[in-house]
Amino acid sequence: MARSDIRFLLGFEPCSLTDCDPNRTVLDWLREDMGLTGSKEGCAEGDCGACTVALVDLQGGALRYRAVNACILFLPQLDGRQLITIEHLTDEEGRLHPIQQAMVDHHASQCGFCTPGFVMSLLALSKGGRTAGLDSPREAVCDAIAGNLCRCTGYRPILDAASGALDRGLEDVFDRQESQSIAALEALDVADELAIESHGRTYVAPKSMQSLATAYEKNSDALLIAGSTDIGLWVTKQHRDLDALIDVTRVPDLKRIEDKDGVLTIGAGCTYADVHAVVRDHWADFGELIRRIGGAQVRAAGTIGGNIANGSPIGDTMPALIALGAKLVLMKGWTRRTLPLEDLYLGYRKTAFAPGEFVVEVCIPISASEFRCYKISKRFDQDISAVLGAFALTLSEAGDVEKIRIGFGGMAAVPKRAKETEAAILGKPWNAATLKAGSATLTRELAPISDMRASTDYRLTVAQNLLQKFFIETTEPATATRVLAVQ
Repeated sequence: MARSDIRFLLGFEPCSLTDCDPNRTVLDWLREDMGLTGSKEGCAEGDCGACTVALVDLQGGALRYRAVNACILFLPQLDGRQLITIEHLTDEEGRLHPIQQAMVDHHASQCGFCTPGFVMSLLALSKGGRTAGLDSPREAVCDAIAGNLCRCTGYRPILDAASGALDRGLEDVFDRQESQSIAALEALDVADELAIESHGRTYVAPKSMQSLATAYEKNSDALLIAGSTDIGLWVTKQHRDLDALIDVTRVPDLKRIEDKDGVLTIGAGCTYADVHAVVRDHWADFGELIRRIGGAQVRAAGTIGGNIANGSPIGDTMPALIALGAKLVLMKGWTRRTLPLEDLYLGYRKTAFAPGEFVVEVCIPISASEFRCYKISKRFDQDISAVLGAFALTLSEAGDVEKIRIGFGGMAAVPKRAKETEAAILGKPWNAATLKAGSATLTRELAPISDMRASTDYRLTVAQNLLQKFFIETTEPATATRVLAVQ
């Protein structure tokens, strides 16, 4: 059975929507239909955080809070969840939430446009949304609000307010009504698959792998969406009509993470936030790279599989996965096949997907190789890479290069494995002469363009420098420098 109504909690109240446009964003609905105007539109692309709301899921009988960008979230993605906006933060007696009160006490708002977004990001942090590996409260706060921009205060009062509120510990209306919220979410009865036909468009949310495969094989022109952190912009910035959407986030098998027999398997529907801790535990650099993808709102929604399938030459995860030797499990109908990640990309935005075929999981071999990846961008947080280099190296006991894999982003029409450079290094002593030969080959092998982020010459120079940096760090470990936490 399938149903066509979207069921969720708006604050603490059950809400059911029928005949809604699948392309309509949560932000537009809140502001235009519900008159809840505390959430603002700043960028309409998930960068500024002014539209931040909290989504609450029921997982294993407990509530999980996530800060997300309402401007690029489609209405059907609310199904089965609790939506919390700034208007829902006052308590039963109408008093400000402790985070709101701290913002007042520390004079952390000037024009006020961005303030609701900051408060919602800090609410999610207070409910357990801390990024793994960030031990100090200030680090956690900086990470939580990296996806929120303010043009007035210079951030210091906001940081002071956050520290003041969180240091005291918070008990709020959501804690007091936790059991009621759990019961209300359970009562939504969203076991049936969602299938919407409205405004000439369709939106389906399968609940099983086979249902997903069947739906996509039947309509291979449909767009698969998970976090909509990229596709959402097609609506808000390009004003495109997306006639058929298939939501993959309700398929449990796509959320699987398994660390077994020397292979880390990550379901294509896992978000960056889902995988950060386990990836960081195996490869510290890769974990830090994931932490720098967008803000917390983007990492809470965007998925590994979406980044891979999107095929952008500046996607951050692909060079690291290529260097690590990742393979994809793809599915079409009842048939599965395995494909090395670097073989998926055939040209700019062109992939080896057959019609109706999708990514099921990513399999990453865990080895004793030295691994490093380096993201070069104009800003530390929330910026697209000008160059991203990833390197995995295994040396023999004699010090010769037994294995090496090199991946680059931003250097070609596709995420690039530098096979010629690998061949110039493989089997040779890991020394300055080998580095020189590899660097010369790298310059010939890569042919980057000049664009708004960097010039061709800059990219080539940086690529050579990253190879040299990798060499130095693996031959003189004491020289390694890392920014693995917010300063």
